[in-house]
Amino acid sequence: MSDLVPQAVNVPRDQFEFELLPETDQSFENALAKARDGERLHVDDAVVLLTTGTDSDGIDPVRKEAVLEAADTHRAETVGEEVTFVANLNNNVTTACNTGCLFCNFKDTAHRFERDNPADHGGFTKTPATSCRIVSEAVEWGISEVCSVSGLHPALALDEEHLEILRADANDPSLDFKPPEAYETDPGTYCEQLRAMSVDGLHVHSMTPEEAAHARRGTDWSYRTVYERMHAAGLDSAPGTAAEILVDEVRDVICPGKIDTAEWVAAMEGAAEVGLGLTATIMYGHVENERHRAEHLRVVRDLQDRIGAITEFVPLSFVHHDTPLYNEGIVSASSSTVEDELLIAVSRLFLDNIPNIQSSWVKYGDELGLKMLNCGANDFMGTILSEEITKRAGGRFGEARSVTEYVEMIDAIGRIPVERSTDYRRRHRFDPADPPFGPVLGPKADGTPMLELVS
Repeated sequence: MSDLVPQAVNVPRDQFEFELLPETDQSFENALAKARDGERLHVDDAVVLLTTGTDSDGIDPVRKEAVLEAADTHRAETVGEEVTFVANLNNNVTTACNTGCLFCNFKDTAHRFERDNPADHGGFTKTPATSCRIVSEAVEWGISEVCSVSGLHPALALDEEHLEILRADANDPSLDFKPPEAYETDPGTYCEQLRAMSVDGLHVHSMTPEEAAHARRGTDWSYRTVYERMHAAGLDSAPGTAAEILVDEVRDVICPGKIDTAEWVAAMEGAAEVGLGLTATIMYGHVENERHRAEHLRVVRDLQDRIGAITEFVPLSFVHHDTPLYNEGIVSASSSTVEDELLIAVSRLFLDNIPNIQSSWVKYGDELGLKMLNCGANDFMGTILSEEITKRAGGRFGEARSVTEYVEMIDAIGRIPVERSTDYRRRHRFDPADPPFGPVLGPKADGTPMLELVS
């Protein structure tokens, strides 16, 4: 057996009495053979591949490389040599949030945003008019997507009808509601924000399951009803973020104020019933173990078997530096590089019904992000142009990427750079020998390099 390398730096798992543990009688050799043969993997297979064997601590480097090789081969057979990316803008509406997730440093406690509150919170809330201005400028740069994921502002309601329902029961603390006039800035309603960002036919990617739950609080409305109204207001697809780890014993530790796994699944099903495209994520490298990661993959795969609407899976390595989990001594670091590689690889091998696996350069950086494209990933995220969530947690890999950088980096690893639409249906291949490189799929894209205009 080769020398083992550390499985994780923080390893906080002993302090929690989790029922699910990364133990299995499945052999590594059997699981790897199934992966190579394209058989559908079980949770025990995923556990043993993520750990390179549960019979000893640490990651075996030879076994790890075998898993990565199997995933890269499967990637090539499934989606080929193209590496895709989207020309997009992040427009997060507000940092005001009372949910209290321990992995998050994006939010600011909402009472600090109230009128006459002298607290300095450093956060923001955008009006629909501000969102419209920001997105309209970005459309001129050539983007084809705006992505919006925000805090759960107490004044945010789905629409005017929902706002009146909340006003009528404003004294119920379980609703986490205060009227817009209580705050320095009125965020409008979710539907108003969606209409504001729906500029010139731009694709609007927004409203996570957690936001959808916030948009139906105090009512008996179904998730389908909520997403129908948002779709009518301009929503084109929904991000399956707020997933973190889809195992409730982990959620009870890191985000007890959030919806549980069943509610997350119900929201995703409701969005799919409306015909919206979806993505799905995992946020790993905190208190969970490999069994939890494997169970998360199973929940996502089972969901996709039912709805078929998930276009991509996005592994997100936990950025710990400025989060409560780190500041309170619960974790001392995030996942190791080998864990990152194995999570990408096993995602490719396990999720046989989701064609696209994303490598996030915001989380991994350029060097490791490119390495992930040889571990099973085939998508390299988006231009973003503004990124607040990871940055406020201590992320250090930037918040903007030009099309030129994408073409140069993807070409450097011998792959084919391709701009894509959010739903992957529209694609444009770039010829690295034929600059300049700018987006072409947005409603006002003409191939002009983006960051030249931005600057």
